[in-house]
Amino acid sequence: MIPPSPWSHQRRDSIADDVDFEIKGQELQFVEIELDPGESAVAEAGAMVWKHADVDMTTVFGDGRAGSQGGGFMDKLVGAGKRLVTGESLFTTVFTHRGAAGKARVAFANPVPGAIVPVKLSEIGGTLICQKDAFLCAARGVQLGIYFQQRIMTGLFGGEGFIMQRLDGDGWVFAQMGGAIVEGELAAGEEIHVDTGCIAAFTPSVDFDLVRAGGVKSMVFGGEGAFFARLRGPGKIWIQSLPFARLAGRMLQAAGGHGGNKGEGSVLGSFGDLVMGN
Repeated sequence: MIPPSPWSHQRRDSIADDVDFEIKGQELQFVEIELDPGESAVAEAGAMVWKHADVDMTTVFGDGRAGSQGGGFMDKLVGAGKRLVTGESLFTTVFTHRGAAGKARVAFANPVPGAIVPVKLSEIGGTLICQKDAFLCAARGVQLGIYFQQRIMTGLFGGEGFIMQRLDGDGWVFAQMGGAIVEGELAAGEEIHVDTGCIAAFTPSVDFDLVRAGGVKSMVFGGEGAFFARLRGPGKIWIQSLPFARLAGRMLQAAGGHGGNKGEGSVLGSFGDLVMGN
């Protein structure tokens, strides 16, 4: 299980900016990132809560990584295109400590009830695969990309579609996840079945596929959709108890709209809502 907040970190040698941070709050968390002069953090547009006056804010194409490493316009355009494919904005915001000395802080908030999970990419092999809207912020030097589901059935009914986010590098990334979070380690060949909407993140060594939720009766009346996600080790996984799609569906249902489990792998659509009384 992930330890309770607040999280804290002291720096170690790294290629990416090795920022210090602290995560505060319970159900609605925010992360404070401490920057030395010249260090930067990259975040989703609109995620900032507050910053010190010495922290300069710049909006850039893509993830800001190409610009910090001398990349040209095409590098930035490719980075922005990857973000557009995953449903994110073309732009991210880079926060840089421009002061001559001392430390400065900037804070970013989780937009949904849940947790902010810090992951040091160098400690998990350099890559994290996560749901499309999981990225909140990161140390400069982390690359935001896309991950394609190779299996057609997994892409169609896996809850995340064919495209997920891929985060590469060796620095700290901060992922936003809904509800309570469970972090686990799967041994080689070990399997776990998860609701398709509850998969928050996993390492590339984990095999992500689908299994049937049961017989026809279970698929129609069970309320869990037609498939479960099958995660097979070895590798690390992160599971969330409250996917945003489920929360939004319950809110729409309470407001008289059409909620339900459609965003979490169900193939029944409106007929399923009718059968389940939604």
